[in-house]
Amino acid sequence: MLRQIRADHDATTLVVYQAYAPAVADAALRAGRFVPPFSFGRMTWIKPSFRWLMHRSNWAQKPGQQRILAVRITRTGWEEALSRAVLTTADPAAVAEAPVHVQWDPERSLRGAPLNHYSIQVGIGRALIGSYAEEWVVGLTDLTDRVRKIAALVRSGRTAQAQRLLPPERPYEVPRPIAARLRIDG
Repeated sequence: MLRQIRADHDATTLVVYQAYAPAVADAALRAGRFVPPFSFGRMTWIKPSFRWLMHRSNWAQKPGQQRILAVRITRTGWEEALSRAVLTTADPAAVAEAPVHVQWDPERSLRGAPLNHYSIQVGIGRALIGSYAEEWVVGLTDLTDRVRKIAALVRSGRTAQAQRLLPPERPYEVPRPIAARLRIDG
C-alpha cells in the first residue's frame, strides 16, 4: 500500500516517536509526561514510523534531536488528532486554520534510502498540544541507547541484527471517512 499507517499499537494505545534535546527528554522522563522545557506554544510533530524518525534525526545525532522517545498515546487521542487533521497539501487557508497537520513522506530503509511507500507525520498544533501532553500520553520510554546500538550495527554492515532490534510496526486501521480525507489506502 502506498499510504498506510504502520505503527506499534495495541487495543487501546499507539506508539509515536519524537526526537528531543536532552533537557526536554530528561524533564519529561523524570515527570512521566511532557513538562517545560517542552514547548506548549508551538506545533509538535509525532511519527509512528521509527525508521522515518531515525532518518530525520540522523540516528539521534542532529543538534536538538539527540534523544529519542517512544511516546505511547491513547488510540482515542490519535484518532481525535486524525479526525481534526488537514493535509499540508490542502488549500493554504485550510492548513493555516487546522489544529492538526498531516503530511506523507517516503518511508526510509535502515540506511536512509527512500522506499516506495509513504509514512505519516502528524503535527499537533497549539490548540491541542495540552490535550496531547496531558491527556493522550500514557507512557514515555527513552530509546536513545537502543537507537545508538541499531545505528552502530547498520554502520558495521550488520543490518540483519539491526533489523531485529527495530520496534514492531503493523498496519493501523482508521475509520473510513478519516482514511478518505487523509488519503490513507484501504
